[in-house]
Amino acid sequence: MPELPEVEVVRRGLAEHVTGRKIKQVEVLHPRAVRRNIGSLTDQLVGQRIRCVSRRGKYLWLPMAGHQFALVAHLGMSGQLLVQPSGAADEKHLRVRIDFVDAGPQLRFVDQRTFGWVMTAELVPDSGGGHLPDIVSHISRDLLDPAFDEEGCITRLRTKNIEIKRALLDQALVSGIGNIYADEALWRAKLGGRRLTGALPAAKIRELLKHAKSVMASALDQGGTSFDALYVNVNGESGYFDRQLSAYGQEGEPCGHCGGPIRREKFMNRSSFFCPRCQRQGPGRRPQDKV
Repeated sequence: MPELPEVEVVRRGLAEHVTGRKIKQVEVLHPRAVRRNIGSLTDQLVGQRIRCVSRRGKYLWLPMAGHQFALVAHLGMSGQLLVQPSGAADEKHLRVRIDFVDAGPQLRFVDQRTFGWVMTAELVPDSGGGHLPDIVSHISRDLLDPAFDEEGCITRLRTKNIEIKRALLDQALVSGIGNIYADEALWRAKLGGRRLTGALPAAKIRELLKHAKSVMASALDQGGTSFDALYVNVNGESGYFDRQLSAYGQEGEPCGHCGGPIRREKFMNRSSFFCPRCQRQGPGRRPQDKV
């Protein structure tokens, strides 16, 4: 699933290509790609001008100029938002097509697995003084957000007292971090993902958040992480941060800290990668799941 760096790469590309453009037509080619009402999506968007492109965590939204609603998108497991010439052949898994009055490139939503979606949503006041879609209001700010409250996040994490990797993946606590960057941040912090947050010193959680921010910023600079053709930017190009991964996907490879082999184990119906020497689990560890 695309995580914060990948979604931010898409946001920047969309901002360059669709900001200020007026929508002429919206064509829905698969009903599962649209949440709520398909008719309201097309009726609301036709004739509207895109004001900007915003993001929180893994959610993207395009507010309409002069209105309090936006087109919201979540890429799910395999969703792509592409900017394509109007004459380009349809992608095999094209779900939604948006044409503009300027007859320039189209905005296309492509999704092989149809877990992603688009929809229109009302904008509601945000705690920072701006507005965000109502469907995104429960999502916490992310580490790259200038208004991110680090100390408040640390307090919430310690009060929750759950496994630290589980906490990193909870979008209501801190958004945008997925499986890849959680493993990378935990490896950099030499912290076992099953350690309980209530037993961790605030300084250790602060260090972990610093590493998570750093690894995601580095991934963003390299266009994100692409393991297959499903994650691409708006021009269909893949990122290359996968070449820099130290833990995720590195089972059996030597740890960059100690040289011991990276291990994989099952965690929350996905795989976790870690160094058993450097990332000791400590008290409170639950029994290991078998891979």
